[in-house]
Amino acid sequence: MSDAPSSAAAPSTAASGILRLIPLPGLPEIEPGTDLAALIREAAGEAGVALAGNIVVICQKIVSKAEGRLVSLEGIEPGDEAREIAADHDRDPRQVQIVLDESRRIVRRGNGVLITETRHGFVCANAGVDLSNAPGEDVAILLPIDPDASARRLHEALSEPPAPTPVIVTDTFGRPWRDGLVDVALGSAGLAPIRDDRGSRDRAGRELLVTQPATADQLAAAAGLLMLKSAGIPVVVVEGFPFEGDGGVHQILRDSSTDLFR
Repeated sequence: MSDAPSSAAAPSTAASGILRLIPLPGLPEIEPGTDLAALIREAAGEAGVALAGNIVVICQKIVSKAEGRLVSLEGIEPGDEAREIAADHDRDPRQVQIVLDESRRIVRRGNGVLITETRHGFVCANAGVDLSNAPGEDVAILLPIDPDASARRLHEALSEPPAPTPVIVTDTFGRPWRDGLVDVALGSAGLAPIRDDRGSRDRAGRELLVTQPATADQLAAAAGLLMLKSAGIPVVVVEGFPFEGDGGVHQILRDSSTDLFR
């Protein structure tokens, strides 16, 4: 997986400063082995939406389904730790066991919530394990094994001349100190996931010392406005964003040695 800068060309509408968020409707239920890139190209063609030079934001759930990241609770035998946690928080011990299997460690638990650090390094509720919109009762959907690699494969499959098509894979996360969920980037390819403005100057001429906007997260949150669970819109095309560079979301995960809250 390469993080070398790319020669990505910005969309022609970038100079206007106007962004368009375009939902792609009509995607069928995704099953393991589904060719997501082919479905997205077909949906974009039917909607008259160009992919070249634009960014495709994809809900993690359909990526996980296509990659077969599905687990039936029926086949799970919970261990002692899972049973203890489940009893403390009135949870299904089988689901708790899946969360533990997907986690490096438990960061916090309380009020029926498990906050864990996933094997990818994400800190989130229940290691991203989700039963909503699953293909069957008592089926859990897991995060992709490597979301950056998933984004890379889709980026390469969707990119065609005259310009590449960056891809961002997203999921909804909660946040410390605030209620509500926000879509964030789990994986990215074809654009820099973070923009480094350090060393530049503000309008008053002061040097910026720490400013690094998380571009991939900002685009994920914007696209998330259209990705309602009840709407059946798992893919949004962002038109008009002047992307550059390349890289994966692993580049913007804060190291625990500099994290004051972990």
